[in-house]
Amino acid sequence: PGTLFLFFCSRLSPFRSQVCKMASLLKTMAQRTMRSVVTRTAARSVARRMLPRAVAMRGFATIAENYEYRSYDKYPPHGGELKERMVKDEDAKASLIASADHTITLNDRQMCDVELLMTGAFSPLEGFMNQEVYDHCVDTYRLPESNLIFGIPVVFDTNDENIKVGDKLLLKSQAGEDVAVMEVDDKFTPDKPKECLNVYGTSSIEHPGTLMVATERGKYYLGGKVHGLNIPKRPFPCKTPAEVRDILPSKDGKHVVVFQCRNPVHRAHYELFMRAREADNVNTEDAVVLVHPTVGPTQADDISGEVRYKTYVVLDEQINDPTVKFEYLPYSMHMAGPREALMHMMIRKNYGCTHFIIGRDMAGSKSSISGEDFYGAFDAQDLAIKHKDELIDTVPSLNLVCTEEYGYITADEAEAKGVNALKLSGTAFRKALRAGEDIPEWFAFKSVVDVLRENQ
Repeated sequence: PGTLFLFFCSRLSPFRSQVCKMASLLKTMAQRTMRSVVTRTAARSVARRMLPRAVAMRGFATIAENYEYRSYDKYPPHGGELKERMVKDEDAKASLIASADHTITLNDRQMCDVELLMTGAFSPLEGFMNQEVYDHCVDTYRLPESNLIFGIPVVFDTNDENIKVGDKLLLKSQAGEDVAVMEVDDKFTPDKPKECLNVYGTSSIEHPGTLMVATERGKYYLGGKVHGLNIPKRPFPCKTPAEVRDILPSKDGKHVVVFQCRNPVHRAHYELFMRAREADNVNTEDAVVLVHPTVGPTQADDISGEVRYKTYVVLDEQINDPTVKFEYLPYSMHMAGPREALMHMMIRKNYGCTHFIIGRDMAGSKSSISGEDFYGAFDAQDLAIKHKDELIDTVPSLNLVCTEEYGYITADEAEAKGVNALKLSGTAFRKALRAGEDIPEWFAFKSVVDVLRENQ
């Protein structure tokens, strides 16, 4: 206003002196007013950013974190403690529920992550990653400060514009169960192309993991601690890390060789994990194999977790071997190849396993367009072996083939003996399954085939 007045005063010569003095005064007053407004606005902005955090701290200060993190003398969890975050006191649960600002129904992938945080399977995490931890994990597959390996970031996504830092979220299952309460201590917009490029090795949506991040996840990620209320009910049992540790001999210093899978177990898988128990770096005496399939979401064309669970139950009954134990992991597959191999090793370390069977192209995937592999056959093995001293030991899987003359032997042995491997492609197996044709016992267990046919 003062500048505009100066322009007019040049046209008002009779009163030039008086008007110009007034204009200068108005200009000075306007500048002071603008500085004052900017200062007050900045102060209010800072206050708004700080207030929710203070409110959140005050709100949770009345609810004591009486979690008893467990430590183990033999084969401790990742970071030294099993960070099981289940609220046991019913009054404390009720207070947490009453304090919630928003209620969110979890999708299947979020449900898996929340459950694994609650039970300590993602130890040393106590909740979803904030931006600092997320960025560090994306860049280095490690956590800041502790420098512990963590293969894939654990994040909570949302499109909700109303959620703000300091809010508490009541997380519910799709069945309406109160599962957990989350404190929101950070809300940020992730760099999804960078996340995909670093974690999956590609930013192309031809990769199922990248497609999931790009099309299924929300605009924002939320960071903050999780307070477990109730383990969600599933159609199959998923023991917690503490419960699995209680039944494994690793608590007494014995070896546990774990077999990770996301498909029904066929004959070659069985031969593989039984021979892994006899590997040179495994003390076979009193050692057991833990078959620990993931039963959460996987690739779109995979068999459902519920049907897979049924195949494992009948196989367990058929083989009836006390050295082989079946338990189930509510984990959502990312198909992230080498970095997912690290994730699986870390999780199984928390479950009390000592050795991990690392297969060819583990957690690998192919382009949805060209069918080309995203990872080399041994990329996952190489990264796992590189970091085994920080996680658990590895047992590289043998390349087994079945022959008429010798049964299952390694491919190298078959070549040396001059015998041919029996072959049945996955496509041919699925076609025979649908047509009700005989499937050879050397390829698949009859009990497993029967379940698959019943649930087509």
